[in-house]
Amino acid sequence: MGIIKVMDEDLANKIAAGEVVEKCMNVVKELVENSIDASSDEIIIRLEESGINKIEVEDNGIGMDKEDAKCAFLRHATSKLSSVEDLFYISSLGFRGEALPSIASISKIRLKTSNGIEGCIINIDGGEIKSIKSSDLSKGTKITVENLFYNTPVRLKYLKNPYIELSYIVDYINKMALSYPSIKFILINNGKELLHTSGDGNLLKVIYSIYGSDITKKMIDISGENDDYYISGYISYPEIAKSSKSSITILVNGRVIKNNRLNKIITLCYDTYIPKGKTPIVILNIDVDPILIDVNIHPTKMDIKFSKMEVLEELIKEVISKRLKEINLIPSISTRDYLSTIEVIETNKNIINNNFEDKKDNNTNNTNNTNNTNNITYEEIKLDLNIEEDKEDYEHVEFHIKEMIPKCIIFLTYIICENEDGMYIVDQHAAAERVNYEKIMDSFNNNIKKYDLLVPIKIELKKDEILIIKDRLDILNDLGFEIEEFGDNTIIIRTYPSFIKENMEEEVIRSLIDKVIEDKTFDKEKFIWRMVSTIACRMSVKANDYLSLEDAKYILNNLRKCKNPFTCPHGRPTIISYTKYELEKLFKRVM
Repeated sequence: MGIIKVMDEDLANKIAAGEVVEKCMNVVKELVENSIDASSDEIIIRLEESGINKIEVEDNGIGMDKEDAKCAFLRHATSKLSSVEDLFYISSLGFRGEALPSIASISKIRLKTSNGIEGCIINIDGGEIKSIKSSDLSKGTKITVENLFYNTPVRLKYLKNPYIELSYIVDYINKMALSYPSIKFILINNGKELLHTSGDGNLLKVIYSIYGSDITKKMIDISGENDDYYISGYISYPEIAKSSKSSITILVNGRVIKNNRLNKIITLCYDTYIPKGKTPIVILNIDVDPILIDVNIHPTKMDIKFSKMEVLEELIKEVISKRLKEINLIPSISTRDYLSTIEVIETNKNIINNNFEDKKDNNTNNTNNTNNTNNITYEEIKLDLNIEEDKEDYEHVEFHIKEMIPKCIIFLTYIICENEDGMYIVDQHAAAERVNYEKIMDSFNNNIKKYDLLVPIKIELKKDEILIIKDRLDILNDLGFEIEEFGDNTIIIRTYPSFIKENMEEEVIRSLIDKVIEDKTFDKEKFIWRMVSTIACRMSVKANDYLSLEDAKYILNNLRKCKNPFTCPHGRPTIISYTKYELEKLFKRVM
């Protein structure tokens, strides 16, 4: 007798979510979760064209007989719930019985399954069963989904390009592999293997498969419990914090979830350890009695409600904070020596040798020219600001500001200056940032100059992140970066645009790569603005940095040449003014 039953109407109404398949990842997610619920310890996902043409999920789970296989495609048919009371003890990943019929209605499906006693093959087209026949008794299930959205062209139209669709799938399978280290996951796209975990239960091995060796070496194990929750997993050393918030993976009873409140708690544990805006890499497993959580509040089941949330927060803060205090957090310096250079750019040995000699000569000259670093000179400040000396030319300036004479600097931040029109207060950082921003933006209207890196920068990424970079490679190359794949999990940067300040190349490039990955809905103009704003901010003199009056005069003169001298790129004001009349009115010299 079959174990899959159609729910009664009362139970179905309580859990109905109106499951809608919008992208290839939705299909993969539902099929993989079914395989996990079927007690599989090996799951193989095969894709063609990132799943747009074909998705095949094969497992070695308990399988189904013919009656259950037919029933599985009926709406609200499931083996995981039988009564309303079961809603309070949900331990399976799926339970609504909506996914398979939703997928079947917009694709062509072939299901081959066996429970070891009886096996069958079912072919379904647009939700209608076309044929049923017997199959061999090899235990497990293989389900093939082809021509996704063939009968719903509107949804097909809004699929992302193959790289982005594949990145969604890789990211999801990565998280499931982290959640279930005892299951072997194999992900293949167009015949190329993207992920292969051992399934031996070692979470650190899974982290290595996803993140690579550099990050795996910098992961710290954690564990702790109280009366209600048990947490375990790995957290990263502060030195490898990322700009992307997706670097935190939270798993509850094996379910991947999204919870901004927990993300914030984890990030707060790293307060003072990492810069503002950065996020640690964290894989956090939370084990809890199912009665303390509600997973039936969102169609994707990725947003859940916790009972005793404050208790969980306190446990997370206590465990992570204590672990960070127990270890040596002094970063180890990894120098990129000549041997690592050969490893990265073996084909360019002669060029590297020549460049190395030139660079050494330049560095020697620079050292001779800047022996005294304590006495900040006018020329050094100009180099720090990275502003080129231009002739007085205001033809492009819409608002002409007369020359401002600096008189003093207060709070090491604000330049007080005057001219015949009145008094001005200028924010030194905002002003320098605006000047640098317009200088960099102007370079986009001309040919962007490129500099070769003496030693190419090697960055290890997850496979889904590599796919996003590949999708945007042409845009990045247009912006002056020469980026290439270097193995499965690595990219190398050979050239960079000239507007990035010397000795800041790696810091800025890594930050920009994080921003490209984080922005799923990529917009070229928005990205250029974010990129240039970030670079301009980092290369500009900061608040509380010492400036002489001569340095201040240099900033003010360049600010006057800007097309918009009134705000920094982020919209903060650079300058405020008091006319002579306003000052005299304040002091009641005029009424």
